[in-house]
Amino acid sequence: MVSTLLRPGDQALVADERRVLESLRDLLVRLEATPDSLEALARSIQQLDELFLVVIVGEFNAGKSAFINALLGAPVLKEGVTPTTAQVNLLQYGDTATRVERSPHLHVLTAPVEFLREIAIVDTPGTNAVIREHEAITADFVPRSDLVLFVTSADRPFTETERQFLTVIRDWGKKIVLVINKVDLFETDADLQQVLGFVAEHATAVLGSAPDTFPVSAKLAMRAKQGQPQDWAPSRFEPLERYIHERLDQRERLRLKLANPLGIGQALSSRYLEVTEGRLTLLQDDLRLLDDVEKQHAVYRQDMDRQFELRMGEIENVLLQMEQRGHAYFDEMLRIGRVVDLLNRSRVQDGFVREVVADAPVQIERKVSELIDWMVSADLRQWQQVNAHLAERRRQYRDRIVGDPELATFHVERGRLLESVGKEAQRVVEGFDRQREAASLAEGARNAVAASAAVGAGALGLGTLVTIAASTAAADITGMVLAGVLATVGLFIVPARRRKAKDDLRAKIRDLRETLARALRTQFQQEVVRSTERLNDGIAPYSRFVRAEQQSLGAVREALVTSQGALAELRARVEAIA
Repeated sequence: MVSTLLRPGDQALVADERRVLESLRDLLVRLEATPDSLEALARSIQQLDELFLVVIVGEFNAGKSAFINALLGAPVLKEGVTPTTAQVNLLQYGDTATRVERSPHLHVLTAPVEFLREIAIVDTPGTNAVIREHEAITADFVPRSDLVLFVTSADRPFTETERQFLTVIRDWGKKIVLVINKVDLFETDADLQQVLGFVAEHATAVLGSAPDTFPVSAKLAMRAKQGQPQDWAPSRFEPLERYIHERLDQRERLRLKLANPLGIGQALSSRYLEVTEGRLTLLQDDLRLLDDVEKQHAVYRQDMDRQFELRMGEIENVLLQMEQRGHAYFDEMLRIGRVVDLLNRSRVQDGFVREVVADAPVQIERKVSELIDWMVSADLRQWQQVNAHLAERRRQYRDRIVGDPELATFHVERGRLLESVGKEAQRVVEGFDRQREAASLAEGARNAVAASAAVGAGALGLGTLVTIAASTAAADITGMVLAGVLATVGLFIVPARRRKAKDDLRAKIRDLRETLARALRTQFQQEVVRSTERLNDGIAPYSRFVRAEQQSLGAVREALVTSQGALAELRARVEAIA
């Protein structure tokens, strides 16, 4: 147990390390880290309470079992030229030799060997074993180690599978010692030096620095320990044993024991800080998309307002021209010489409709129809632009996730929302019925005008409503004129009535123009708001997810950076152990 190795001053260091690693574990849970990562971190925390753990790795024909037997000085493990280790063997001290199957993939062996009192040894299946799950077992057990003895064979030194496996171990930040076994195969020392140079060169390339390396013959060492002392020196085993017993004394073992969980913590925090940064970068792209959609929609509304006022100006201009024709009509009709004509009310009214109202209702109907078509087309274009943005984002999204298994539920949820919003936009675009939308707008505008003008709409068209309003104005005005003419006829009465008729017509046209503009503007604003709400409702789940994740991941990133700082500070304290 680590506690048996501790001096009073080391207790706080162990407690701090446990606290920082447990805090990191909580962060990884929030990030929905892979089960393997969480398990590796949990084991590293558990490791603080276990014996110093030496893990032996290498290819199956490197002689790992023979090496362990030579190290222990007893035939604890079975040896052979074919894979003999089908599971992880955990070797511990015991008064008698026993084997307990803790699981199908883990056997615990005990032996009365002094070496095992403070150091546990793990014998793993070969990295190139025929059964592929053996390699997975080995890779799973390595993160728990305090020291890795990497055994390679002198006749096949540093193979490609060994290089790949050494890279994995390096990424966990483990203390690695290289053992070149079977050196008794060399005829000359030059052959040995050539292999040592080859292994040192390639191991340094993988690890970044030259590891401690020991050439040994496990076979000769075992013979020496079993009664053939002449084989001890040729076995070259003594430097390795001296390294283990002297270099790895209690303080050094404690340093490695505490450093290895920190290595796992630093590896995981770096990996998931990169994952977090990747997610935040992805979310920044999402936020830019949402911001772009919002900006486009703001520009869309500004354009709609500006274009609407221009089109309303055209409609109002039709009414102003009708007013000008009305003034000209009164100038022509309200004269002393036309008194007889003025006495015929129906003729005056018919003439007013024919010459003043003229085709104004038709023009207004057409321009309002053009206004409605424009609104419908603009709304469709807006959805098409949003749909195009989302389609491009989905494509980028799929490109970004290739080979990125760490995104887990985050990516699933984000992808589901993005697809959902995209499908909604596509559904709106594909199901957009121009005729139905235009008819709905036209009906709304007609009813709004009818309500504002206090006229029953029914099945009447907008132009008919304008005609009714104008005809009513004609009846009112001609009635007023005829009343004045019948009352008295004089040089001053007719001009006065003419001025009054013009003023009343101007007021009537103004009221009609304001009523029409108010009704159409109200309907227009309602349609723009409806379009905006529909767009916002479609994007809202995606927007909420992106903004919530950005806030959450920002906090996690800060916590991971803080965790890395704490781990680095702990590593400095561990390295200072004396």
